[in-house]
Amino acid sequence: MQRDSTTGAAIAFEGVGKSFTSKGRTVTALEGVDLAVAPGAITGIIGRSGAGKSTLLRMVNGLERPSAGRVTVGGRDVGTARGATLREIRRDVGMIFQHFNLLSSRTVLGNVALPLEIAGVPAAETARRAKDLVERVGLETLADRYPAELSGGQKQRVGIARALATGPKVLLSDEATSALDPETTQTVLRLLADINRDLGLTILMITHEMAVLRDIASHVAVIEGGRIVEEGATYDIFTRPAHPTTRSFLAGVTGVTLPQFIAARMQLDPPAGPSREVIRITFLGANATDPLLAEMSAALGLEVNILAGAIEEIGAQPFGNLLISVAAERGPEARHYLDTRGQRTEVLGYVG
Repeated sequence: MQRDSTTGAAIAFEGVGKSFTSKGRTVTALEGVDLAVAPGAITGIIGRSGAGKSTLLRMVNGLERPSAGRVTVGGRDVGTARGATLREIRRDVGMIFQHFNLLSSRTVLGNVALPLEIAGVPAAETARRAKDLVERVGLETLADRYPAELSGGQKQRVGIARALATGPKVLLSDEATSALDPETTQTVLRLLADINRDLGLTILMITHEMAVLRDIASHVAVIEGGRIVEEGATYDIFTRPAHPTTRSFLAGVTGVTLPQFIAARMQLDPPAGPSREVIRITFLGANATDPLLAEMSAALGLEVNILAGAIEEIGAQPFGNLLISVAAERGPEARHYLDTRGQRTEVLGYVG
């Protein structure tokens, strides 16, 4: 796909603002948004309802136009495009929706063929391409079924196939998995990852669920109150969140909870008498799977109590959280040992 000549991005938001006026009242939906979406990448924009993410997404295909700044797709300014230029941009931008938006009167094959028919593609070519796309999303045995006969995941697969019909270079995903159960969500996400890999499509997806982005997004931007408050590589955002909004989104995804019987006894300051320091260790990078606790215990002669923990992959890189306790007077020594080996530590409190 052609890149923006100044940013090198497939999609670029440059100082984008958007305001709506209703009944004499002006509401600012977006303000000063700068974001570059790399060609061939899967980029996720996460935010709460009303944060502005849907408005931002709709600017990519011209359904909304910026009040300030500009949005470019392949170097073409979407906000100023009209007529044939806008239609050309829209052919390069496919979109999948949260609620599928399928025509109930058309079969799976008929829904996929619709964009081609509208574009005036000859009937024989339309039939061939629609059939190929239905097979790509694994629905060839259901090609003659109607939407009412399909599950939610199957409907979303039809929506994905339809979005690919015109051969787009960019695919937009508008909360495409939020109406699906967790297992079906993973199936749809794997399909999107396969499409990204096989076709080299640039995918821009919006969601309010961090777990949706964990496995397939290469880049994440966090939007709050119409502004991008944090962005970066997915692994960096998940393992080193800087903004409170990001940390709140991640709390249920990468957080490890203390057992209640320990949490109930925790104090911010060391109590009188013998006590133990409770430490959160964030394991990062190449050392994340090393036996660091065993090595530390042996090197320092330190008794370590493991309270809770989990390790997972983010973008094929290991990441883990572990909660431990050590004798309070040995806490600084333990943290220094781990810090010098590239792990992040945080004192959560003390228990007597």
